[in-house]
Amino acid sequence: MATTYTDYNDLEDEFFGPPGSPLRVRYEAALDLAAIPAAIRDYRRQHHLTQAELGARIGVGKAQISKLERSALNVTIDTLQKVFGALGTVVKIKLEPAG
Repeated sequence: MATTYTDYNDLEDEFFGPPGSPLRVRYEAALDLAAIPAAIRDYRRQHHLTQAELGARIGVGKAQISKLERSALNVTIDTLQKVFGALGTVVKIKLEPAG
């Protein structure tokens, strides 16, 4: 019996609608936010810093860094700039017209 494969992009279209549709836009925004905690953790590790050391650089405790590395749903732009600035990285936000 032959195995049938479905392209990932086709699955996204099927489950979340075509690019630019309201549901697809929300889905893609959630994916972007989900990448922030991993980026914080990865950059921190590349700089050989503990969560406590990174927290000390920006004036927060280890618990706050741990929380950021788990979820970025309520993080402010100011906090992101502080965290990534302490890691020698610039935060850029790109706005594009819908559609």
